[in-house]
Amino acid sequence: MPDASVVVARDNKGLVALLSADFPNHGGEYLFLPGGRFEPGETPLECAARELREEAGVTAGQWRSLGTYAITLGSPARVHLFEAQGLTLGPQELTETEQDFKLEWWPMNDALSAAHEGSFLLPAGPLALLLAHHRPAPR
Repeated sequence: MPDASVVVARDNKGLVALLSADFPNHGGEYLFLPGGRFEPGETPLECAARELREEAGVTAGQWRSLGTYAITLGSPARVHLFEAQGLTLGPQELTETEQDFKLEWWPMNDALSAAHEGSFLLPAGPLALLLAHHRPAPR
């Protein structure tokens, strides 16, 4: 299984890009952050930038690593978490399997509340939100 990247994209008002979609096999609609698996030859940052552009229609001028974490004990794959700022908005470039992805902009505190309520499909999103919220920006 290839590594993956996940992005907390914050606009100049502090709103966070969240995606939602219905996942019937997992019990309904869930939230998640832009992200996905590496394509051949991609670096973690290249993957993050591509996924942000495709899934949210966003490009970013500033990037900050939030760390790299094991996905599960049973796999060598890792998830690379990033925070993106200095955003430029454009159209989503969704694949055929992503056509129902809905983009919304949430205040960070509301996104964190949704994470606490179990509204996220995968654990990397809540972890990335918590790290972006609590880790001070470099000086």
